Amino acid sequence: MIYRAAKIISVPVMRALWRPRVEGREHVPTHGPAILASNHLSILDSFFLPAVLPRDMTFVAKKEYFTGNRLTALWMRATGTMEIDRQNAAAAQAMLDAAVDVLKSGELFGIYPEGTRSPDGRLYRGKIGVAWLALTTGAPVLPVAMLDTEKVLPPGTSVPRIHRIGIRIGEPMLFTGDAASARDRRQVTDEVMEAIRRLSGQEYVPRYASSLKDAG
Repeated sequence: MIYRAAKIISVPVMRALWRPRVEGREHVPTHGPAILASNHLSILDSFFLPAVLPRDMTFVAKKEYFTGNRLTALWMRATGTMEIDRQNAAAAQAMLDAAVDVLKSGELFGIYPEGTRSPDGRLYRGKIGVAWLALTTGAPVLPVAMLDTEKVLPPGTSVPRIHRIGIRIGEPMLFTGDAASARDRRQVTDEVMEAIRRLSGQEYVPRYASSLKDAG
């Protein structure tokens, strides 16, 4: 109920201010589970993507988003976004377990395989959580490319800017393999990241974005 109310209020505002170009919305199944695996350029990605989908979805976001910008935190709580502590392995696994329940209930679940926002607009190596979910549940993965969202709210700013954005949703990807196999998880993750790269046109960097941020 709160999700629908938040969407009714926010979607017209989003369309008027940022005029999103959406491609591939027909790839989102009308019913049943699916994992939307997206690149991550802006904190507002968790607002823009659910807003353009014809169905409700559950997203995952780092816990810092819930203590930063008040409007962002309010939106995330209203739309049922799941909080993750990236520094706590047990908390991360608990989030994935909760995501399994979401998918087994036939709902949509969104995840950023990079694990954090891109520090420079490039696409970084994906973490294997998306593969574990896909192999554990059998749910299809829809690769997603967010375009120019970093220009709406650049890092270090708090007031959104007016700039048209784009969202591309790719065809569903189905995977088979063993969720307990590191090799299978890595292969699936790399295939998902390659699909995102083709949609986004980003330069790919074969290292984790978090390692670059930590080094900086």
